[in-house]
Amino acid sequence: MLNKFTIFTLLILFISACSSEPKTNLKPLDLLSYGIPITIMAPDSADIKTMDFVGVKDVSIKSGNDFYVQVFSSEASTVDVKKVKMNQKRDVENNPYFSKFVKEDDTGFIYEMALDSAQYNYGFCHIRIQGDSEYVFQTGLIGIFSLEEVEKMYGAVQPVAMK
Repeated sequence: MLNKFTIFTLLILFISACSSEPKTNLKPLDLLSYGIPITIMAPDSADIKTMDFVGVKDVSIKSGNDFYVQVFSSEASTVDVKKVKMNQKRDVENNPYFSKFVKEDDTGFIYEMALDSAQYNYGFCHIRIQGDSEYVFQTGLIGIFSLEEVEKMYGAVQPVAMK
């Protein structure tokens, strides 16, 4: 039988857990100095690397094992975000480990990969077209991410006005 002190302590812990805001260590990160005129949310401690391919800029933002966002910037082939999204979805569906789309909106989606019968990896794709440039945000190519981690990253790359 629990005594009053134990019940009181458990009640206080429960109330504080329910009322506390989720801890996010994400802060605005302006990517302009990396050649991309966009601000996203990222951890303070993020390691940022850039690579330039022929016509494509890759900016990788990584912090620990739970935050890894890649931004690909290139000349826009169309101003139709839905068309770019459809092509991105087709690429994801062609992966032999593709399982299902978990969430979808006008500018992107979250998906699940079934690595085996007990292990799943999640990823996302978010598209923006600004001026004559196309920006594709996605999970980093290396790592295994939970749905919760991917939802956090997906939210971090949304335009500030949508937050």
